[in-house]
Amino acid sequence: MHIEKSFMKKINSLLFLSRGTVQRHQQRLKPQSAFTIVELLIVIVVIGILATIVIVAYNGIEQRAHVAALQSDLKSASSQLGIDNVNNGNYPAAVAAANGGQGLKASPGTTWQYTYASASNAYCITGTNSGVSYFVSSDNQAPQSGACPGDVNGGVATLTCPSGFIVVPGSSTYGTSDFCTMKYEASQVGSTAVPISQAGSTPWVNISQTTAIADSPNVAGCSGCHLMTEAEYLTIAQNVLSVASNWSGGSIGSGYIYSGHNDNAPASALDADSNDSNGYSGETNTGGNQRRTLTLANGAVIWDLAGNVYEWTQSTIAGNAQPGFSGETIYAWKDYSDSNLIQNGLPSSAYPSFGTPAASAWTSTQGIGRLYSDYGNGSTSSFARGGYWGDSSYAGVLALYLHGIPSTTGTYIGFRVSQ
Repeated sequence: MHIEKSFMKKINSLLFLSRGTVQRHQQRLKPQSAFTIVELLIVIVVIGILATIVIVAYNGIEQRAHVAALQSDLKSASSQLGIDNVNNGNYPAAVAAANGGQGLKASPGTTWQYTYASASNAYCITGTNSGVSYFVSSDNQAPQSGACPGDVNGGVATLTCPSGFIVVPGSSTYGTSDFCTMKYEASQVGSTAVPISQAGSTPWVNISQTTAIADSPNVAGCSGCHLMTEAEYLTIAQNVLSVASNWSGGSIGSGYIYSGHNDNAPASALDADSNDSNGYSGETNTGGNQRRTLTLANGAVIWDLAGNVYEWTQSTIAGNAQPGFSGETIYAWKDYSDSNLIQNGLPSSAYPSFGTPAASAWTSTQGIGRLYSDYGNGSTSSFARGGYWGDSSYAGVLALYLHGIPSTTGTYIGFRVSQ
């Protein structure tokens, strides 16, 4: 009896275990819920987004690495070229002649484009790596994005400008791309309505803003030529303000920036010289702030951006919108930094600090020029820039003259054409 009971217990135990095994097996065999098509699509999209982020991040890191290597190469090249100039009395005529004939060192993938002007002992060199280009010149040793005039910029040829024009690097501050502008103030071909940019010619004056706009497209062989815009003028001003050699103290903001023919000696507009090294051409007083040439970061030289004659731009300002002093009833000169100056309707971009924050405290002492306006004037006024031969310290690359309507003419106002 005892044996039977023990046996039955064992049988029951085995049956219990068997039932548990069967139940667990059945549970494993039950259908499980699966991903829906929508869920699979979401997963695929998320994976694609993550892959894109990873690729973009990698490309960004790689691009920054190329730029850093290129900038380092250009700084080294600039230093070596400076040593060559000290040792030999001039910069080398070609990259291969630099460093005692050993050439300029460069990172893997960096290629050079080098231009040397023997007459002025000046150079400009472009480095390109993986489709990115930067350049330095004898006038600006800090690497700048882009290429020297005439060089290939990141695999694309730079602008080809009409005769007498120079390439101006664009500015993200003013929303401009690289463009061409007249090297010299516009002159007139005979008695025709055709502007020309050439040394040795008298600036075209006694022309209104309205007529300058109408005649600017007539430049020979120039498609898209137009009277210089405010953004283009300010792009040039910002650029030359950033070049140390344009400052009397040899560094940006040190001393004054040269402000051209402004001392009324002689009391007339001057022709430009074909020799860019002769920046005081025609001046009675030489060696001071009357130098007429300014150099851009790409090594290009522009004549008479400040002084000589005012230059119309395309802009106007509405009546009762001029900046000035409260209660003002007459035109007067003021420094942009004057705490009493009311901006009124003048765009912020017209102020020195917009493009060059360090200029917020600069005055005519730094040679940037002054603002001539009347807060209470009710007429639409045209923008004339730079100053003229009799403006003295009021002339400068940021001088702005708002005393003229679009039909105003004068022997002291000319213009410049851009493409």
